[in-house]
Amino acid sequence: MQNSPQTPNPFLMFFQFASEMSCSFLAPGASAASASGPSMTETHPDYSVYAPPSAALAGAPLLVMLHGAGQDPADFAAGTAMNEAAQRHGFVVLYPAQLARHSAQRCWNWFDAAHQTRSHGDAARVAALTLKVARDFAVDADRIYAAGLSAGGALAALLGELFPDIYAAVGVHSGLAARAGTDLSSGLAAMRGVARMPSAPSGVPTIVFHGDKDTVVSPLNASQVMEAAVGPACDHENEEHIAADGRRSTRRIYLREGLGCGEHWTLHEGGHAWSGGRAAGSYADPLGPDASEEMLRFFAQRRRNGAASPVENARRRRAVSVA
Repeated sequence: MQNSPQTPNPFLMFFQFASEMSCSFLAPGASAASASGPSMTETHPDYSVYAPPSAALAGAPLLVMLHGAGQDPADFAAGTAMNEAAQRHGFVVLYPAQLARHSAQRCWNWFDAAHQTRSHGDAARVAALTLKVARDFAVDADRIYAAGLSAGGALAALLGELFPDIYAAVGVHSGLAARAGTDLSSGLAAMRGVARMPSAPSGVPTIVFHGDKDTVVSPLNASQVMEAAVGPACDHENEEHIAADGRRSTRRIYLREGLGCGEHWTLHEGGHAWSGGRAAGSYADPLGPDASEEMLRFFAQRRRNGAASPVENARRRRAVSVA
């Protein structure tokens, strides 16, 4: 379903109404001029890139960050503080921008079957852009990741399922599983928490964050994202966390053959916003845990095709030497 700039998008109208009714605490959107944090290395109409000095040499990891409905790359970077995190960890970050000709309100078309293929639509367009930027910045092709918020989170999940030959792992914050909806009606039903038909697990390493008080995208979707990735019977263990600001969260770690293959963070009393975010951007919750830091930590341990990353290899060598 393609929306011209003149055609209202009923999905986004619902999204905005729900946001205003249930998430009034969220910070207002930031313009590119007011956004804080490191400046983008490149800014184009359809994407921006941040490459920190620590990633100047070839072979850095690449993270694709997908904004939510109504956001843009500058706003999303400011609210998540991902550029600051990337600077600390040496990641190049690509921020694709949804264009008005594809959605008047800059909402990724995750809920439209026409955009859920490898050949055309939003997913295919972002995958092609990922490969372009990967070549331009000479990143490590085995360390490319996708993450997003809300509609961007749903698109990240879809990218992981459609393009395991590109993305080594995905992060989904307040989003939905791949193909949770295939048209407007089923997309809205999925947001309300209608159960998704089970399918064979994709096996894509996945980290999820979702507030248990999210009234825009039902928290049931977080469990469905994990089930779509690791299956319903994957072993797991729970850890309880209390951030310095007092926010409680539960981290469920999924294990396959003793190795971590996914994480599900439930943010207690959390709404529809990026955990550990900054007031400079929209849909940003200042309370922890810091989703940007935790996602980069999760990604740094994983390479495409299941190979251990340099960080994970070093950890294993230390474990062997101690033993």
